[in-house]
Amino acid sequence: MKRIIDGKRYDTANAGEVAADGFGYSSDFNHWQERLYRTPGGSWFLVGSGGARSKYAEQVEQNTWSGGSKLIPMAAEEARRWCEEHEATEALEKHFTAEIVDA
Repeated sequence: MKRIIDGKRYDTANAGEVAADGFGYSSDFNHWQERLYRTPGGSWFLVGSGGARSKYAEQVEQNTWSGGSKLIPMAAEEARRWCEEHEATEALEKHFTAEIVDA
C-alpha cells in the first residue's frame, strides 16, 4: 500500500514491518488486521484493514457497510503505545529501548 499524506510518502514496499496483530478470519465481519511499519527515514505508520463491522468499515450506501483499509501515520510515542497495547514485546525492545526501565 502506498499513500502520500501531508507531503510524506508512506509505502509498505519500502518500509520495514515492525509488528502485527489481528482478530478473526477474513470471512468474519468483525475481523481486523493491523501492521506497524517504520520507514527508512524513521517515520512510523499503521496499515489496518477489517470487515464490515470493524473499525475499518466503510459505508457504501445508506445502512450498507463494507470492509475497508486505512494507512495511519503515527508519532513515535503512538507507535510505542500501539506496541504496548498489542503486546509486541520484541518490537518494544528493539525500537524503544531508551524508554524501557526495569520495574
